[in-house]
Amino acid sequence: MSEEIVDRSEGYGERLLGALLDRARLLPPQLIAPLVAEEVARIGGRDVSLLLQDYAQELLVPLSGRKLHVTQPEPIFDSPAGRAFRCAEPVAVPQAHGVRMYLPMLDGSDQVGVMAVTMDAFGDDDRRLLGRLASLVADILVTKNAYTDLFFQTRRREPMSVSAEVQWSLLPPLTMSVPQFELAGILEPAYRAAGDSFDYALNNDILHIAVIDAMGHGLDAATMATIAIGAYRHARRVFISLPEKYAFMDDAISRQFGPDHFVTAQLMHLNIATGEMELVNAGHPAPLLIRDGHVARQLESATTLPVGFGGEEPRVREHTLRQGDRVLCYTDGIIEEHVAGGEPFGEGRLIDCVNRLGKAPSEGVRADLRRLSHTLKRERGGHTSDDATLFMVEWRGGATDHLAVLD
Repeated sequence: MSEEIVDRSEGYGERLLGALLDRARLLPPQLIAPLVAEEVARIGGRDVSLLLQDYAQELLVPLSGRKLHVTQPEPIFDSPAGRAFRCAEPVAVPQAHGVRMYLPMLDGSDQVGVMAVTMDAFGDDDRRLLGRLASLVADILVTKNAYTDLFFQTRRREPMSVSAEVQWSLLPPLTMSVPQFELAGILEPAYRAAGDSFDYALNNDILHIAVIDAMGHGLDAATMATIAIGAYRHARRVFISLPEKYAFMDDAISRQFGPDHFVTAQLMHLNIATGEMELVNAGHPAPLLIRDGHVARQLESATTLPVGFGGEEPRVREHTLRQGDRVLCYTDGIIEEHVAGGEPFGEGRLIDCVNRLGKAPSEGVRADLRRLSHTLKRERGGHTSDDATLFMVEWRGGATDHLAVLD
């Protein structure tokens, strides 16, 4: 019986993407731009722009580089580039001499930015090849970001405090999306954040989530948040329960800072296969359960002292989510900001904003949370005097084993 002959020859698309992939290991960060422009030119493209999301999540800012077409920043909520970014889908804009294509650059499911290319015409083969090229460029940008400040400097639109630098270096990717769930987080004020942070990890079927708020401001708060997140990650990686995570973080904060310092926290386990969720709330406002676009109720839990106060072992509250349910966590900076007249913004206004925005068609958790953040900021007078964090997860259920099987 003869063996089946498998065609291993290199096609045009493989050569194009392979050239970038083969060189990526040794490619200095400043040469990514000219190499991408050269690759796009090979398939008839021109005027290549690489647009990166700024830290305030308001603009897509063009990366400067040899052979790149540098334009003005594009607003995320009111531009073709922004639509491609929000919806994670290519957007075509006809021009006098061709078509301007905006292709989302996704690293996994995290939104890095948008690649813009002009072509005389744009067919299905072009869409497929350029879409894969944009994803590969996103992966390379994320990898090379660890070796350069070029991309940070592009994304930073105003001076950033040292405490904010610490916090941004601590954060995981702002978004994650798989068939069973999608999550997103936002940290405000982007350029002056200090004590707020969040973290997550998907280990098999359990999504681990932590949202924290360290007392104080500036570097003291950032340092405390760093210890809290570090202790949380250590505890998470030795596979211990929520009460044990709380106790480990509590011990780390009290030993390092003494009895007069504390960190409020929400710790969660979400089984992404069943929708069963465990919650420990240590001094935070209760998370909101959003169902069919509206706030259904608060997710209450037993009272637990903030981390660092040496509280008793917390009791875990269990909740069961329905498919499509969203859980919104937020820190007190969202509701305690004073508005006109001097009164706190309050939870009622937060819920009103969520319900109002829930009437519009959803663009996904990432875009919806970004829109909520910007709406709340406007409602609070356009500024944030204290750290304010939003974190949302949507549970969808289902299975993903089929993704590991080739067609």
